[in-house]
Amino acid sequence: MGEGRGDDGQGQSEQGHAGRGHRGRREEVGALTKNDLINAVADHGLSKRQSATVVEQMFELIFNCFERSEDVKIVGFGHFRIRRKASRRGRNPQTGDSIEITARKVLTFKPSKGLKLRLNQAQGQ
Repeated sequence: MGEGRGDDGQGQSEQGHAGRGHRGRREEVGALTKNDLINAVADHGLSKRQSATVVEQMFELIFNCFERSEDVKIVGFGHFRIRRKASRRGRNPQTGDSIEITARKVLTFKPSKGLKLRLNQAQGQ
């Protein structure tokens, strides 16, 4: 999965399972790209151009929901939620000065029970 994507392969098995048994050390793992999604859709009979349109429209729909601060729930996958964080006082760790951290929105993801189950079953293999 990680071939041709610029990863150095350190600490990765052929299946792309990095980090197993290595606590405290973060290792690079292959990533699913938008192009991978387009190719997967194309494998079901659509042209590459049609597949790209489908994937782009799906992302556009999700982005539009986020812009309107709407949640995105995908059954069997998970729940994306926009949370509002209030402004607060913080501290610059280098200087110790007190600073104002501005209010902002953050995107959170909570995996579904089905996704958690699949991840944990895959881990046991």
